[in-house]
Amino acid sequence: MNRMKERYQKDIVPVLMKEFSLDNVMQAPRVTKVIVNVGMGEARENPKAMDAAVSDISQITGQKPIVTKAKKAIANFKLREGMLNGIKVTLRGEKMWSFLDRLMNIVLPRVRDFRGISPNSFDGRGNYSLGLREQLIFPEIEYDKIDKIRGLELTVVTTAPNDEQARRLLQLLGMPFRKD
Repeated sequence: MNRMKERYQKDIVPVLMKEFSLDNVMQAPRVTKVIVNVGMGEARENPKAMDAAVSDISQITGQKPIVTKAKKAIANFKLREGMLNGIKVTLRGEKMWSFLDRLMNIVLPRVRDFRGISPNSFDGRGNYSLGLREQLIFPEIEYDKIDKIRGLELTVVTTAPNDEQARRLLQLLGMPFRKD
């Protein structure tokens, strides 16, 4: 079992139950999944870019991403329905816990001029989104093998009923929020 998951079960759940005066262990907020998403607008002109991005995200997450297609045609973006426009991976279980562990302890501290992540990127329902400007901050990516620097979005989905409980859950897990 992953050490972050063990810590969540042994140390974090009792703290959350006490702080939010919850009666049942099942009421304690928990992380259900992590979604990693890369928008690939350049795939229109360069189909090989999609293969490189799939390779990068596979190395980062340890899971093969699915390729997303445009649902609607948007003339201003020169986008037709059915065109490839991104990739995404949904992590659950052990892969999710190990990814979160690496993200908080290895990847985020490698960001240049890192002072913490924004504590305000919650959606109102207890989910947190984070954008990263480059895939190079992940130790799995070799600098010499990338064709282009790409950004990616991470969404941490929780069962918390509100942002306050989700923020506290992520703080206790070790998410390095910025002190404003």
